[in-house]
Amino acid sequence: MTWNKLFEHAGKRLGQSTSSTDNNRTDFQRDFDRIVFSPAFRRLQNKTQVLPLPKSDFVRNRLTHSLETASVGRSLGIIVGKEIIEKHNLSITPADFGAIVSAACLTHDIGNPPFGHAGEEAISSYFKSSEAANFIADLTNKQQADLQNFEGNAAGFRIISNTLKGQSSFEGGLRLTYATYGTFTKYPKESLPNLRKKGGKASQKKYGFFQAEKETFQTIAQSLNVNNNSFDNHLVYDRFPLAFLVEAADDICYSIIDYEDGYNIGYIPFKDLENNLKNLLSDVWSFHEEKYHNIIHESSKVAYLRSIAINHLVNLSAKVFLKNEEAMLAGTFDTPLTNFIPEKEKEVLDTIISQSISKIYQSPTVLKLEVAGFKVLPNLLHHFTSAILNPKQYRYVYNLIPSEYLIDGKPLENTYENILNMTMYVSSMTDRHAVELYKNLNGIELAGY
Repeated sequence: MTWNKLFEHAGKRLGQSTSSTDNNRTDFQRDFDRIVFSPAFRRLQNKTQVLPLPKSDFVRNRLTHSLETASVGRSLGIIVGKEIIEKHNLSITPADFGAIVSAACLTHDIGNPPFGHAGEEAISSYFKSSEAANFIADLTNKQQADLQNFEGNAAGFRIISNTLKGQSSFEGGLRLTYATYGTFTKYPKESLPNLRKKGGKASQKKYGFFQAEKETFQTIAQSLNVNNNSFDNHLVYDRFPLAFLVEAADDICYSIIDYEDGYNIGYIPFKDLENNLKNLLSDVWSFHEEKYHNIIHESSKVAYLRSIAINHLVNLSAKVFLKNEEAMLAGTFDTPLTNFIPEKEKEVLDTIISQSISKIYQSPTVLKLEVAGFKVLPNLLHHFTSAILNPKQYRYVYNLIPSEYLIDGKPLENTYENILNMTMYVSSMTDRHAVELYKNLNGIELAGY
């Protein structure tokens, strides 16, 4: 891959043949705005980040996490963009680099189901169960794998690239630029084969698109001139290099900001957080020590440590990217950038993540609500999958299906698309909506009372 080839058609917009007449914003800046105003993005405000159904206003949800990740991604893109553009004489600006990465960061969690990663497991477990066996019996192996190994990244790609048939005659979903789609896709492969344990490549740990969007992704990847590693009729590509920056922005935010949230909800003691972040910043701490000691309030100290820790990790990750630029273009570098920051900082970061897992993600409050997700989501999936495949038998539930998933009030002719649509409908729900609808459909709580 070469940067000039990667950006040859990067500004082309999915589902749109003509260019915009808006001269005040670049195409990449418009991508950011389209995402911000989309319903799927707004729903992130009520989806789990650290704590499911949080009662505290101080805890981030998926929306605030995505906005913060986008801010970090913009900084990474601009820092890297300055070097890459000057080195390769590209016809875009560092601000464009920042806008592309930032837009992709905004959408990086847009396909996450209720209850976070536990929600992915709950959906997958349903389609592996005997209850769903008859529904998926006639699907291809890859279509079954899409459902039995449900992936929020693939759901996100469907949301931003696909227009539901009952929604509009315009195609292309949010109709973003090819560069933003390429940067969004951390896992540029289909659900089969499962390569998680083969080769150790970060881009092959999961998959990035369903069979329904296979041709769409192939068109984008070919237009971006990304390396094609397909074999035995399985679609596998190298990452569009800016996807490494999205991954780094997410890694930086969830490790540092989730840790801060752990402090906010009382799971992480102040002294633990202070010591770990000071150790992370040891090489640059002398520049901040005097200012830090002038901060009196404990929460303000935490916010300050968090901000300079993120800035430090941004600079370190940008250096890793630039150092490995040629290997990325060759497809031989395929590892998260934060894995290659200096050993001292990496050791502290691993400690922070380890404490977050044990004290936050595996806390009784989180585990209880995630277990509830395994009850709620399979039940909703069974109701709506049964209804879409047997409208007359399940007519009352069928009447609850939003019209955009139908055509003139009728199911699609394709069984896989119908099941995938109902899976996306349930997956798109906020945590609260999923719980409330589960209670309504099972007579636990009557709607409107």
